[in-house]
Amino acid sequence: TLVNVVLGLIPPFPESSALYTACKMVRWLSAKLGPTVASRHVARNLLRLLTSCYVGPTRQQFTVSSGESPPLSASNIYQKRPVLGDIVSGPVLSCLLHIAHLYGEPVLTYQYLPYISYLVAPGSTSGPSRLNSRKEAGLLAAVTLTQKIIVYLSDTTLMDILPRISHEVLLPVLGFLTSLVTGFPSGAQARTVLCVKTISLIALICLRIGQEMVQQHLSEPVATFFQVFSQLQELQHQDLKLGPTGRSEGQLPEVAFSDGQQRPVDPTLLDELQKVFTLEMAYTIYVPFSCLLGDIIRKIIPNHELVGELAGLYLESISPSNRNPASMEPTMPSASPEWDSQGGGCPQDDGHSGTFGSVLVGNRIQIPNDSQLENPGPLGPISGVGGGGLGSGSEDNALKRELPRSAHGLSGNWLAYWQYEIGVSQQDAHFHFHQIRLQSFPGHSGAVKCVAPLSSEDFFLSGSKDRTVRLWPLYNYGDGTNETAPRLVYAQHRKSVFYVGQLEAPQHVVSCDGAVHVWDPFTGKTLRIVEPLDSRVPLTAVAVMPAPHTSITMASSDSTLRFVDCRKPGLQHEFRLGGGLNPGLVRSLAVSPSGRSVVAGFSSGFMVLLDTRTGLVLRGWPAHEGDILQIKAVEGSVLVSSSSDHSLTVWKELEQKPMHHYKSASDPIHTFDLYGSEVVTGTVANKIGVCSLLEPPSQATTKLSSENFRGTLTSLALLPTKRHLLLGSDNGVIRLLA
Repeated sequence: TLVNVVLGLIPPFPESSALYTACKMVRWLSAKLGPTVASRHVARNLLRLLTSCYVGPTRQQFTVSSGESPPLSASNIYQKRPVLGDIVSGPVLSCLLHIAHLYGEPVLTYQYLPYISYLVAPGSTSGPSRLNSRKEAGLLAAVTLTQKIIVYLSDTTLMDILPRISHEVLLPVLGFLTSLVTGFPSGAQARTVLCVKTISLIALICLRIGQEMVQQHLSEPVATFFQVFSQLQELQHQDLKLGPTGRSEGQLPEVAFSDGQQRPVDPTLLDELQKVFTLEMAYTIYVPFSCLLGDIIRKIIPNHELVGELAGLYLESISPSNRNPASMEPTMPSASPEWDSQGGGCPQDDGHSGTFGSVLVGNRIQIPNDSQLENPGPLGPISGVGGGGLGSGSEDNALKRELPRSAHGLSGNWLAYWQYEIGVSQQDAHFHFHQIRLQSFPGHSGAVKCVAPLSSEDFFLSGSKDRTVRLWPLYNYGDGTNETAPRLVYAQHRKSVFYVGQLEAPQHVVSCDGAVHVWDPFTGKTLRIVEPLDSRVPLTAVAVMPAPHTSITMASSDSTLRFVDCRKPGLQHEFRLGGGLNPGLVRSLAVSPSGRSVVAGFSSGFMVLLDTRTGLVLRGWPAHEGDILQIKAVEGSVLVSSSSDHSLTVWKELEQKPMHHYKSASDPIHTFDLYGSEVVTGTVANKIGVCSLLEPPSQATTKLSSENFRGTLTSLALLPTKRHLLLGSDNGVIRLLA
């Protein structure tokens, strides 16, 4: 929801405090949720929103820059001319880059780049097609995001993925851009914007990698870009018309070009193409590449002379006096590799020989005067964003920027798990356990009796035999071998702590060692201690009520259930559960998600269901043949119980027969947690199993390796949003596994 707020606020309030706050919240969430959830839910939605920023002709109009725009020059080798969509997409790009700053370069190469490839991938149909407005906007968004990515890639990474960028991004974009059969919904304007953005992108890559690498990796994209001018020149000399037969059959005429290839051509698109690939566009594309490539331009661009001639004609059209009278006549490209036609009679030497300028004249670089571009032409003002191009002082850092090293950068096991997770479909409702160790939490000097994640899943609590409760952060650090220290230690208990949980409504922690302690997780301050009424009748089980309730339910060894409201002194309710029977000690309590019922499990295997509103016992039944080890309540009046008789049973609250019954072959399931409609189980043999609440009995189990988990498994908790497991052991160490 917050991610969608970002785009919703941008058009009406481009500089509003609400937009600023929304962006800040998205950034905060990205850090709080961790790499997998941030990438799966935040980054994915931001990437989709990026396309929406460029939908429609209005978003594809060049913005009117303030002040006088500098021409192509030594300090402005190529243009970054913004459109309205660039302004709208600014906050979205900012949030995307923030996620990359948090979790490192893999976010750029493993998530953003594949999404860009998806955006620009051609359709499945091989015949002529017309783009829809969403695909058109996706092309613009893809080129914009790619340019941002290139800036932040290290030299090594850029060279490693350069073939992918060439074949999966540049060539597909150029396929649409130079297509003679595919039209753009917004016509020439959208194609022009895409053309200018693509020029900027390729020029940026050329600046990063140098001439030799351009020749090796980018020859095909650059040659394809230039080739469209030759194709349009040839089509102008042919009387290309689509006859009624071809139109009715949907077939397009095939035209033989000078390179020996026959290509289909849609005559209705010729007008759109000629509006895009004008003399000015020839000048715009020729200037940067003639400067960047030098003599290599002759090797990789067969028609560079033709484009140079067209660029010369553009200069003549805006400033006829700039051309030598001898070269005023339009001429066909000559054998000379240099750009002779564009102004050998320049009246003064600019003194910039050997630097990046606008055009090559003989063996020097010629810089046009500012007055040459008084008429900016249909492409809009030629300027960089924020003044100047990449070469200017304000844009120097735009060529390459270092991603700041973050303590949460992905590496090792975290990177491997993250790569897997971002490829999993969001519709996949199953829990997959891969036994990947992500973090270790040493600190307890005794066995870990219980673990409980906070509702936000950025911290968790653990209770131990060492009579302490510890609060641990769940942010990713290191490569999976890191050990994390506790954020807070609560040491007010006098006995072994067997229960810990969060009272969600007031955000308090509840822990029990025979007496219930309520304390503040931010300060560690004790807020209340509830002692048993009789020291000979200790508390044996505790559960907290779900929000918005603020009550704690406690069972004592005399089979009495008591409710305490943490806001008020004294008892709230007291109910007897035995009913004249002697079912033994209450081993486990579970409250329904609605808070309307509570179920108690006894050491005899007996279970009692109580209505919390009336205090009436709704049902009591012999559920198991051994001790009840744990009970969980699920939405839909479903109960799950495990017992020392090796069974795990799924019940409907008021039905006599169980829905499903699982039997563990070797060891009882002494700890389990729920993930949607699945149960994740753990045994003292260090086996993790996953079984369904809905399907017939079947269970897949995994034996924990000694490399990932040492000691005996004593407690288990699942992080449902992050899909991680917290495993406590008898040696006092807690492991985070995925």
